[in-house]
Amino acid sequence: MKKILVTGGTGYIGSHTVVELQNAGFEVVIIDNLSNSNVEVLNGIASITGVRPIFENLDCLDYVGLDKVLTQHEGIQAIIHFAASKAVGESVEKPLLYYRNNLVSLMNLLQLMPLHKIRHFVFSSSCTVYGQPDELPVSESAPMKPALSPYGNTKQVGEEIIRDTIRANSLINSIVLRYFNPIGAHPSAMIGELPNGVPNNLIPFVTQTAIGLRKQLSVYGDDYNTPDGSCIRDYISVVDLAKAHVVAMERMLHQKCDSNLEVFNIGTGNGLSVLEIVKTFQEVNGVTVPYKIVNRREGDIEKVWANPEKANNVLGWKAEESIEDTLRSAWLWEKRLEEKRKESLRN
Repeated sequence: MKKILVTGGTGYIGSHTVVELQNAGFEVVIIDNLSNSNVEVLNGIASITGVRPIFENLDCLDYVGLDKVLTQHEGIQAIIHFAASKAVGESVEKPLLYYRNNLVSLMNLLQLMPLHKIRHFVFSSSCTVYGQPDELPVSESAPMKPALSPYGNTKQVGEEIIRDTIRANSLINSIVLRYFNPIGAHPSAMIGELPNGVPNNLIPFVTQTAIGLRKQLSVYGDDYNTPDGSCIRDYISVVDLAKAHVVAMERMLHQKCDSNLEVFNIGTGNGLSVLEIVKTFQEVNGVTVPYKIVNRREGDIEKVWANPEKANNVLGWKAEESIEDTLRSAWLWEKRLEEKRKESLRN
């Protein structure tokens, strides 16, 4: 059984990827400092897969701690690196936090890999590396524009760090996955997006508003150059995104890569506006989401969606979930959280 280290594995995308890895027969070791997740996620993973992954409560900034974990869990063959701060708005307010968390953790892992004979590395990147593209849909060959936020810049610099590291050490190979906008939850509603505090992403704010936890949703701007004036994104099911990591991992482990560094867009190829998402969510779930238009948010890109042909043809992966089913899964997850909240109040 192949052993994989997943950093940030109790987080939103990480937990769904752990489920898909375990379903595919991998043994998973999770490292997470629980700064934006909950240890109870492990119960959800176990209930879905029948296997509770190994968990180490650790910050990836802790080089000595990482070294100990890699020594303790001998035989790790690959790393999937999710652990990072990820809110665009917060990164504008706290740039040093983002540069430290996102870049030092990456460098720690890359430095330790040769010492522990780990060759394979999947990096969680983002479509923010493209900035506002000149052409849409955006392909992997599009030039990187100056980042519009410190978060986006950490992803650009992170990719450069990986590229330079591979040039210096040809034993390491990496697949960089540039995500578009993951949404939704596992269809079992046993795991989903559970941000600590006020959500920074659209869908948990939509679901929390629909359930009554939030008074109303703020839509940041209706004066963009888009059909309804709100920003356009490529919204992809988190389960589809998780499956892309399994395909990438198997490609590396079976030595099918064309080079030591491969880059893939992971998106649907369709752009939807914020207001379209709100409307569709209301229609498929039969609920109302009160919202108001507010000023634009610094760091937001006007419109971006993927050209996923390279991932479809080379990686052999394709987004399969419909936007309607994905938004239904998000609501199902929120209703399950509401049941748990009520249960805790009763106890």
